Amino acid sequence: MERTLWVIGLLVLFALCSWLMYRGWRNRAARQAASIGDLPGVPTDCGAQLLEPTTGMYLGSTLAPSWQDRIAVGDLGFRATAELTRFERGILLERDGATAIWIPQESITAVRTERGHAGKVMTEDGVLVIRWKLPTGTEIDTGFRGDDKSVYPAWRADPTRTKTGEDE
Repeated sequence: MERTLWVIGLLVLFALCSWLMYRGWRNRAARQAASIGDLPGVPTDCGAQLLEPTTGMYLGSTLAPSWQDRIAVGDLGFRATAELTRFERGILLERDGATAIWIPQESITAVRTERGHAGKVMTEDGVLVIRWKLPTGTEIDTGFRGDDKSVYPAWRADPTRTKTGEDE
């Protein structure tokens, strides 16, 4: 009988902890909703493709500059396999089982590599991080771990820079 009471007690404790974590995630989403707002929609014409699609894992988006303050609004906080493509007018992040994320070129403030993002820690320069401004003015970091990290230097390069305008 004593063992049964222990098992029931542990199950109740587990259920309580799970409910509290779910409630905390929902409260975080409610707090962030005003500062996140609506994401830009994917345009019908993205412009010319500047970089080949890169496959990998979308790690989530965080409020800049904190690499651990994960956004809980909508499906921005959920990891998913993804494909990242750079166009003239911005970056398209197509995620499996989630909505696509369009990052307009004029919103991008930095593209860099980091060791960690959204609670995921990798080797040095293992994560490609795109910092951009939402229409609300909030800056966020979107993390992507590519299957092929040798393409990261091309992603960090400024695609708007032309060969004729280099370091005058």
